[in-house]
Amino acid sequence: MNAEAQLERRATRPPFSGVLVAAVTAIISGVSVFANSYGVHSVSSPAVYTTAKNLVATLVLAGAAFGAARVRARRRGSMAANFVTGVSEGHVALGVGGWLGLAYVGVVGGGLAFVLFFEGLARSEAASAAFWRDTLVLWVALLAIAFLRERVRWWNVTAMALLIVGEVTLTGGVGHLGANTGELLIVGSSVLWAIEVVVARTLLRTMAPATLALVRMGVGALTLTCYLATTGALAQLGALDASQVRWVLWTGLLLGGYVATWMTALGRARALDVTSILVASALITWSLQWAAGTVSPAPAWLGIALIALGAGLVIVAGMSGGARGARRSASTS
Repeated sequence: MNAEAQLERRATRPPFSGVLVAAVTAIISGVSVFANSYGVHSVSSPAVYTTAKNLVATLVLAGAAFGAARVRARRRGSMAANFVTGVSEGHVALGVGGWLGLAYVGVVGGGLAFVLFFEGLARSEAASAAFWRDTLVLWVALLAIAFLRERVRWWNVTAMALLIVGEVTLTGGVGHLGANTGELLIVGSSVLWAIEVVVARTLLRTMAPATLALVRMGVGALTLTCYLATTGALAQLGALDASQVRWVLWTGLLLGGYVATWMTALGRARALDVTSILVASALITWSLQWAAGTVSPAPAWLGIALIALGAGLVIVAGMSGGARGARRSASTS
């Protein structure tokens, strides 16, 4: 490889690995879950709250993509440049499967799954809701093995065991779990999002994270708006008071950051690794609940430690694997 090509390659190489970006996603998710546990109760209809929040996230992502594109024009190798650049910079025509995938990401991942989750959150206890939401890693593991051909390594199995046992311990065991409507809705949303992870990971092989993030939230917000119109709740969207608008703006901003980093991480790392790290968001949520005085630290320390170990194992192993891949790539150049 000549010197000019090597410089070009270094300029376009992502500055952070997917597992590190996923760690940022987990932090944002943990804060978001804590904020949403209050915000969802500030509006009488969870669907109205979700729609308003997703509209804000769409505007945030549109602004981020526009700003990143301007930065990319001046600094090709920056973090912003990699947000608006896919694996393949050339034009890639989408087939029928690609368009169906985009439709699923937008309509289901960015729309219907949100309705199920927040309807379930409004009807469930926080501990059980967190547990069923984090079963996402199990559904993704099954689908990633079957459809993405991702290999489950020893550290994947160990990390998932630590994460699951840690989550059960943190949420007070399995005795509080049931099969009520709210929890079933949350399980349903987790399954739909797991399918979206596999679809998104496939699309991101040639599509920029910024493009897919905008499709997810833009089409999703339109889907939710249509849902409100069909249920007669659309008028409530324009009747939010100042306090409700503050919650919507705050959680919408968090959602925009979550989707931007989530799609970026999925574009750079395996779906199984990225989703495993996301379970660490429970640490952030619990820490904020402890600071707010709503949970006691005494019975939770073991669960916290197990989740931290599980997520840390994925991050260390993922970074080591990425470093080995970069060395192999350099040696073949």
